[in-house]
Amino acid sequence: MIPFLDLQSQYRSIAPELQNAVLATLRSGSYILGEPVECFEENFASYCGTKYAIGVNTGTSALHLALLAAGIGPGDEVITVPMTFVATVAAILYTGATPVFVDIDPVTWNMDPRQIGAAITRRTRAILPVHLHGRLADMEAIRAIARLHDLVVIEDAAQAHGAERDGRRAGAFGDIGCFSFYPGKNLGACGEAGAVVTSNEAHAAKIRCLRDWGQQGKYNHVMEGFNFRMDAIQGAILDVKLRHLEDWTKTRRAVANAYHAGLSPRIARAAGPFGPDHACHVYAIRVADRDGLRRRLEEVGVATNVHYPKPVHLQPAYARLGYKKGDFPVSEALAQTSLSLPIHPDLSARDVQQVIDAVNGLANVSPAAALMIA
Repeated sequence: MIPFLDLQSQYRSIAPELQNAVLATLRSGSYILGEPVECFEENFASYCGTKYAIGVNTGTSALHLALLAAGIGPGDEVITVPMTFVATVAAILYTGATPVFVDIDPVTWNMDPRQIGAAITRRTRAILPVHLHGRLADMEAIRAIARLHDLVVIEDAAQAHGAERDGRRAGAFGDIGCFSFYPGKNLGACGEAGAVVTSNEAHAAKIRCLRDWGQQGKYNHVMEGFNFRMDAIQGAILDVKLRHLEDWTKTRRAVANAYHAGLSPRIARAAGPFGPDHACHVYAIRVADRDGLRRRLEEVGVATNVHYPKPVHLQPAYARLGYKKGDFPVSEALAQTSLSLPIHPDLSARDVQQVIDAVNGLANVSPAAALMIA
């Protein structure tokens, strides 16, 4: 079976480095924040091209604290997209603000800037684009709209570690950028972790305070905060993995470009070829009978995944937002037809060719698995 993700193989490739870093942290007796986290923060800020990085316990916490640092709260509105993991929307609701959705672009599958203007009201305070699958959103257009309306831009860069455009990396386009280091991410911890990046000193100071119970100095609580601190072991692990991220990303792009070149032109897929502005966290095709093809691929030894089978505005938990089926047709169509193929740095050329042959073969022989043209 070709796995969708192979974290065991990744571990084996850098096991001595990881073990040494973890053992050094264990021996130190300091397990929350501390030097390993500070070292990672410094290196990750440098990698992203920002002045500051603040390590936290999850990507969700990163989004939550970024919104709070930007002054978002009850009565405010934040524009985002429904084609994302629910954490994007949950973080907005945690602040007491209201998420306002706009649809995605049918080619890039990211926030469609042409729809933002109609969603802005007197209560709008921020725009929160998502770099879906690792492709940078149209940040130039989004920032221009934000400047025109005096809005904060917060990037959900949870899937886009290292994606770059015009010399600027994901997380450094907006006022604040947010990352997840969930184990399956391009830069993944061995557990839960996240980070906020920014070049705004005031934002950075507030986020550092909020993540640690609102403290400025021990037992001096100057604001109501949270226990959102990064574990020292995760900081040490991430600092090791960060050194390998560029090579891993290059391999991901090579896999994505091989898929793009090898898959039948009958098969609708993400727009390519894939360059620096795509971190290739996910490689998705669009399939009319998505579930049928997924079963057939499993039978021939190819594991797949679905990101995401139901957009947030149609999730029962968020029905109170008042949206209905048909409100965001591009997001809904992608949710119904998207199928993610294996893409990770440990795929061999033989694995990639096997995936290509399997998808092409099933598309050609099975009318029920006919693949749709975008």
